[in-house]
Amino acid sequence: MTTAAPVKTQYEAIIGLETHCQLSTQTKIFCNCSTEFGATPNQNVCPVCMGMPGVLPVLDQKVLEYAVKAGLALNSCIAPYSKFDRKQYFYPDLPKNYQISQYDLPIAEHGYLEIELTDAEGKPIRKKIGITRLHMEEDAGKLVHAGSERLSGSTYSLVDYNRTGVPLVEIVSEPDMRSGVEAAEYAQELRRILRYLGVSDGNMQEGSLRCDVNISVRPVGQEKFGTKVEIKNMNSFNAIQRAIEYEIDRQIQAIESGERIAQETRLWEEGSQRTISMRSKEGSSDYRYFPEPDLTPIQVSPEQLEQWKSQLPELPAKKRDRYESELGLSPYDTRVLTEDRTVAEYFEATVEHKANPKQAANWVMGDITAYINNNKLSITEIALKPENLAELISLIEDGTISGKIAKEILPELLTNGGSAKALVESKGLVQISDTGELEKIIDAVIAASPKELEQYRSGKTKLLGFFVGQVMKQTGGRADPKVTNQLIQQKLNS
Repeated sequence: MTTAAPVKTQYEAIIGLETHCQLSTQTKIFCNCSTEFGATPNQNVCPVCMGMPGVLPVLDQKVLEYAVKAGLALNSCIAPYSKFDRKQYFYPDLPKNYQISQYDLPIAEHGYLEIELTDAEGKPIRKKIGITRLHMEEDAGKLVHAGSERLSGSTYSLVDYNRTGVPLVEIVSEPDMRSGVEAAEYAQELRRILRYLGVSDGNMQEGSLRCDVNISVRPVGQEKFGTKVEIKNMNSFNAIQRAIEYEIDRQIQAIESGERIAQETRLWEEGSQRTISMRSKEGSSDYRYFPEPDLTPIQVSPEQLEQWKSQLPELPAKKRDRYESELGLSPYDTRVLTEDRTVAEYFEATVEHKANPKQAANWVMGDITAYINNNKLSITEIALKPENLAELISLIEDGTISGKIAKEILPELLTNGGSAKALVESKGLVQISDTGELEKIIDAVIAASPKELEQYRSGKTKLLGFFVGQVMKQTGGRADPKVTNQLIQQKLNS
């Protein structure tokens, strides 16, 4: 008698993200110190952000505006009444020994954002990720450990307080994600939205956007969550995905071998591609929150809320939908074009000047993006205006110039700007489409190439490209490619 093999337990991951986003204000949240990145250590500090006795914080109105706009863009409920709290903890980069944050009455709650994924067949699917809350807070300083990347192993540590008091919003998601791919896409879409709003530059290399990942695993079908582990300070989308995938495997293997999952904070070690234990996880009670006595509660009037709501731009998800439905672009094209708001606006301005949407998309995503990347520019810094790109595209479509000629003059237009039509005329680059003129040139080329003609007629039909190339050479690339190919084929086969 044989016994059936035990059914292997299937697990699912439960993932949520806490994202800290630095707001793009010129000054700190409660004082007038600069938020400039890369300044000399401890230069942008004052008695307020250093927590000296007798000083009082004053909330920057711009911080409140940016937080409310971010909350609105994330489909959240904006609190008519909220307050600040003191979050107590002791660490060398926190000069006051507490952080001013928001605890039980945050500025925004109960929102969501929608991410776009692809299924096993490559078809696009959408999923809503809930937003639990968005709250304002100040950043801590920065510790620099000498002799090691971390405190462990370093010989001494230095503290830079320039970042202390820099304004942040913390955005906490619901535990709605189930894979590293979903989490990375959520983080990317969140950054797109914040950049479109202009409330944060989302620069992960400078620490403007940092993610903490909360992850647990449980058997499929089980309602109760597993033990949650936090992975701290993820600063790239690839790292988020890889760290989650590693942690899912680690936790499943631990459960299968009978080990207990500890509730702890872990770090992602890029070199070894693994998570390592950092410390046991604190709970909210460990921080001993209480209302911040030096700041009055915040009340957002309905009139102020409507004014800020009216200032919101069209967000990337809506743009993607519109580009597909109204302009007939592919999901890939819409995704590339809407990644950056300035690129999307440049593309739209080109289409408004009667350019073919697909051709405009190809030029923006191809040659123009390559030029921008190679020269480390933004699209707002190039000399080629949208109306002139539209003019260039129309010159190709009406047969005035070939695509090849357009590519040749593009660098000059990108550098110097001006009319594409005027440049073509001044350089004598108008395409030759007159069949009579082309036939004379083709006859001369064939007559000068008897050996190649004989080989072609013996079956080496690939030599058609040779004859086309010779005609292009004779005309400086101005021969109409389509007409030229047709005429050459007729004459070679006659």
